[in-house]
Amino acid sequence: MTPVELSRTVLHAVRRAVDAGELSVAVPTRAVVAPPGPGGCGDYASSIALQLARPAGQTPFQVAEVLRPYLVAADGITDVVLTGPGFLNISLDRAAAGVGLVGEILRRGDRYGYADRPDGRVVQLHCPHDLRAVVVAEASARLLRSQGALVRVTAEGFEDVWTSVLGVAVDAVGHAPAELPVNVRPVPAHGSDEPLSLGRDAGRWALLHPAAHDRPRTGDEHLVQRESNPLFRVRYAHARARAATRNAADLGFIADPGPVAGTGSDTSTPTGTAPLADVEQALLAALADHPRVLAAAADHRAPDRLARHLVAVAEAALPFLLTVLPRGGEKPSAAHRARLALAEAVGAVLAGGLALLGIDAPDHL
Repeated sequence: MTPVELSRTVLHAVRRAVDAGELSVAVPTRAVVAPPGPGGCGDYASSIALQLARPAGQTPFQVAEVLRPYLVAADGITDVVLTGPGFLNISLDRAAAGVGLVGEILRRGDRYGYADRPDGRVVQLHCPHDLRAVVVAEASARLLRSQGALVRVTAEGFEDVWTSVLGVAVDAVGHAPAELPVNVRPVPAHGSDEPLSLGRDAGRWALLHPAAHDRPRTGDEHLVQRESNPLFRVRYAHARARAATRNAADLGFIADPGPVAGTGSDTSTPTGTAPLADVEQALLAALADHPRVLAAAADHRAPDRLARHLVAVAEAALPFLLTVLPRGGEKPSAAHRARLALAEAVGAVLAGGLALLGIDAPDHL
């Protein structure tokens, strides 16, 4: 069960409780599920009971008690624990959830985490005559559009070189009406020319990776081709994932989602630093969090959240990617096909995330 499917399952539980007369509420259009917070447990948690308590005329804990049996009965859910004022902490069948997640990512490709349809929002982003502000506004617009919003980006001023070097563009330039104040204003870079000297990909990353309240560093460290450079780690993980597909084709096998653990030497990474099951679960957790990160980055106009998430995905993926191909005299097995599917899911998430930031994801690095 993927996070999107779990969200639908939570809404279905609400609908069943309403139909049974146990709750008297309007069924919401969205149920947020996220990793449990402090004091939580399981794989995901939902605060839907807190959201419904007031209209239901019950306490959040009472609403959660009503919903729990419907959730426990759903396929793919192994347990539901109530914590705090009424949080639903949901444990999944991890093997089935992992296979379903990989299948969902491969089906959606680089659009995994996107909204299924427009949501009716119309958003106007207006920024000052500043390079970083324009880049952040444009990336925020990409994120908002991925979540179903209609977006227009305007700036107080604009330089043509920003388009030719960084590929950034806006819909209109000039002073906005008084009722439309500047609403995208990150801390500017020290010098407007420094990001331009890095080129499109490194320049955009330098401006987007730091949080809006932090002044970006625009030195040559963004061009260094080693693991000390977060952008390099992300693009390197993507290239390794794409290479796995090419190399698997040479060995005569293709991806097929399934359990990734084999037997014997297949239960650990080549370096022996961690069991493969632990490496897999860390990677699946990072991939499963991608839709939530996209939604939060869009809502907060914070592309830095996506940039940091891509680094986390890459760091979780790199040790796993060492296990994808057969070693020595091994023959490709079902476990190798499943690992290749997970590697291809990594490639899709990294490519899609970089595209939303306006950064290329090369297949060779």
